Amino acid sequence: MIEIDGSRGEGGGQVLRTALSMSALLGAPFVIRNVRAGRNKPGLAPQHLTSVRAAAEICRARVSGDELGSQEITFEPGEIRAGTFEFDVAAEKPSAGSTSLVLQTLLPPLLFGPGESRVTIRGGTHVPWSPTFEYLDRVFGSGLGRLVEAGPVGLSLELHRGGWYPPGGGQIGARVQPLSEQGSGLRPIRWLGPPRHAGLDIVSTVSEQLPDHIAARQIKGVQQVLGKLPGKPVPSAYTKRLPGGPGTAVLVFLGGWAGYSALGERGKPAEQVGAEAAEQFRKFLDSGAAVDERLADQLLIYLAITGGTSELTTPAITEHLRTNAGVIGQFWPVQIEFAESPGRPPLVRVHGTSFGHEEG
Repeated sequence: MIEIDGSRGEGGGQVLRTALSMSALLGAPFVIRNVRAGRNKPGLAPQHLTSVRAAAEICRARVSGDELGSQEITFEPGEIRAGTFEFDVAAEKPSAGSTSLVLQTLLPPLLFGPGESRVTIRGGTHVPWSPTFEYLDRVFGSGLGRLVEAGPVGLSLELHRGGWYPPGGGQIGARVQPLSEQGSGLRPIRWLGPPRHAGLDIVSTVSEQLPDHIAARQIKGVQQVLGKLPGKPVPSAYTKRLPGGPGTAVLVFLGGWAGYSALGERGKPAEQVGAEAAEQFRKFLDSGAAVDERLADQLLIYLAITGGTSELTTPAITEHLRTNAGVIGQFWPVQIEFAESPGRPPLVRVHGTSFGHEEG
């Protein structure tokens, strides 16, 4: 039984989610204590409880401590299974908890499952402190696809309804085809410099309850900050209208490499929302890094279970990334190194060990 201290590092929900992913994937039981000890309200919130129960369902796990507010969880996984699954973050308490984070918890085991799975998750789709749906699809999904030997990855995502804070009520769908059915596996990567051929895009998302002009004004806010970037084409821009809400979001991204979002708020001008995302994105470009700091974090599990050495650069080695690396290392024989040098973007080096069903 692997013992995990949930207060380690940044002490948030990622410790739990990574443990769930690795446990379900490897069939390795664990107990985690001090769940989310670094947060103002420690213990399981609705999104984390949903992640626990969802992971348990896809691998027939035995679980204790799976209740709201719990600070200790024991998780004993069985075999991964394929199927059709539905999860609701607000099942026990109204919540706009992140659908993206629940899905990211499930993807590692489902990609190594015995067959295709379809997953529906209800909750927040455009909420603070988590990837928006557009980031999940256009940045994370595309980035993960570039790790697959026979690419792209067998992952297709759909956004059925927008869910903003505080009401939530959004819905996403995912179809996951295991790598074995694609006759493929994961490959090590070496992403050290800025992407040369990726197109720059803007997607401005607005709920149907709000006026059309908000989407255009968010795009204008992005364009005013970025202007004409040296070596980059003028960004292509498009808008999305969604049921649900009210709410807005904007994402500036290089597909599969980097993306930065901002969310609308009551009283915040739409142009300011766009400008906030653009300012973050410009800092990424100035860093000279290959991928954004969140994508480096989110791909770490996959690099760990890939044979060989992978390297990538990112704008910052966050405490979140260091914490994630520590949890992964408790489950799997991997060496993760961080190198920081003046005048250069930080380097993440992963000496991974190949994973397959015959090994796990």
